[in-house]
Amino acid sequence: MSEFTTRPKRPLPYSEEFSCPDEYVESLVQFAANSEIFQFLCGGVHILDFFTSDPGIFVTGVPSEWQPFLLACEPMALLDLLMRDDLGSLSAQTGPGSPPESLLQYVKDIRRLSLQRSFQPSKPKLPVLPRSVALGMKTKKVHEVTHFAGYIDRLSEDISYVSGKSLTHFVDFGSGQNYLGRTLASPPYNKHIVAVESKEANMAGAKDLDILSGLADREKRVRNKKLYQRIIEQLDPSQHNDEEALKRAAKELGVSDEDIGTIDLRSRKELQAIYTAEEGKGFVEYVVGRLEHADLTGVISQLRGYETGVDQTADDLRMMAVSIHSCGNLSHYGIRSMILNPCIKAVAIVGCCYNLLTEKLGPPSYKPPYNRPTLQPINARVARESERRDPQGFPMSNFLSTYNNDGVRFNITARMMACQAPQNWTAQESDGFFTRHFYRAVLQKIFLDKGVITRVYHTKQSADNEESQSPYNSSTNPVIIGSLRKQCYTSFKAYVQGAITKLTTNAEFSQYSDIIKEKLAGITDEEIAKYEEEYRHRRRELSATWSLMAFSACVVESLIVTDRWLFLREHADIVRDCWVESVFDYKESPRNLVVVGIKR
Repeated sequence: MSEFTTRPKRPLPYSEEFSCPDEYVESLVQFAANSEIFQFLCGGVHILDFFTSDPGIFVTGVPSEWQPFLLACEPMALLDLLMRDDLGSLSAQTGPGSPPESLLQYVKDIRRLSLQRSFQPSKPKLPVLPRSVALGMKTKKVHEVTHFAGYIDRLSEDISYVSGKSLTHFVDFGSGQNYLGRTLASPPYNKHIVAVESKEANMAGAKDLDILSGLADREKRVRNKKLYQRIIEQLDPSQHNDEEALKRAAKELGVSDEDIGTIDLRSRKELQAIYTAEEGKGFVEYVVGRLEHADLTGVISQLRGYETGVDQTADDLRMMAVSIHSCGNLSHYGIRSMILNPCIKAVAIVGCCYNLLTEKLGPPSYKPPYNRPTLQPINARVARESERRDPQGFPMSNFLSTYNNDGVRFNITARMMACQAPQNWTAQESDGFFTRHFYRAVLQKIFLDKGVITRVYHTKQSADNEESQSPYNSSTNPVIIGSLRKQCYTSFKAYVQGAITKLTTNAEFSQYSDIIKEKLAGITDEEIAKYEEEYRHRRRELSATWSLMAFSACVVESLIVTDRWLFLREHADIVRDCWVESVFDYKESPRNLVVVGIKR
């Protein structure tokens, strides 16, 4: 039993079917490395190419014995089967309309290998955020900040009790509007926060909120009020905050430069936030910086009292790195910071945006039939990222990096699917994005047929070769459209017309404009309707596959999070304890797994 009372019984929230973390990890990685249907669903499918090959991705990739059941099953009933139904009772059913045993076994495997997400608050009753602190937060953010602040407070107390030394600072990676930091700096927590943020606009907004919450005071203007009043009387009210107009008016009144210097002409927005450190009260320090590594020397050098450098081994600097939903590699930097910086004594990082992770090992190299380099349409950014072999990227741990001498890899499609929250999908939401995906897939087929795009082959064999014709060996050039106006999703005709208009009139899409004007200028409503009618009956293929992809990607997220825990465990000479647990209600915030590490 760990000496940390906050530590859960199991270091990973795996199923009780596993006797220990090592058994779980081995089963998880073995499944990901060897299950062909998992590899197909998590990286082998891209919606753009769903209808661009014949007979299509569904017929080619989904096991044939699954297809009749999936096509007959209503979308919400399928989601129930994947995530909620009692599979034991379903296994006893046989005959027409029953799910095949191999599908049920696959569902059992995904459920068994996915980290469990049940949530218990860190304390029975957490402090309610005051209105002045909760300013700007939506319901989801209030839930996250309330529970994570309580969790960090309890964890830090535990660390202080075990080590006999209190933590001095809490470093928030990618602090944004500093909702978490502001809460931790306010009563009853009163922590010393170091908010690290790369975007100065976010920092300026955060400081304004600090003033409103009472954490900071606005700088006071010292001005000759009588002289200032004379000047503004010469101006239209709309110019009262225009510093140049105020100076011109002062000159016209004959005010000397010396006297103008006695008038603070800055607008209210230009006044600085003033932070005063007081014993027993919380305090926020902002550090401007884009973290592209885990070395915090530059961050520490900007702190009050440490501007001229600091011996990071000094015991007066004991910091915890924290973050709610640090995107992509930022989570890796936060976790690595404990290994690279002696002053970082603990980490508690909740990651998100797995699609923004870079790749340490390069693109997946699946054995046939899933042997194309990226398993998705060629895209300059995607190809560039997958070829970077970034040492800061996924996977972090040596175990996953060297598994079977090749390592575990996920392409961006798999990692993007891991950002889904299928357990939260409603019937209306599901129908909405199934419709959007269907429209986009059929439009890609139109683009291909009309010559807007071409087919790309991933092996060097002849395009006439039978293997080269496989949908796993070919894809199409992507056309990045993005979101359209809401009215464009009311019908397929409206969608096609909206997409063509955007691609030919928006300056951001100038690379597509000429060819789309040339190839699609004459497309008629009848042609559009014919395409929709041709593929309408195959919409269920797409919705079933997308549901299976999102469900299967629960294992992708589990592997990414487990990899971060493994990285910490592999540094046992530095890390005293590490674990993963849920800190939010999945229904409120599905990226709810925190990775915790505590230094020896």
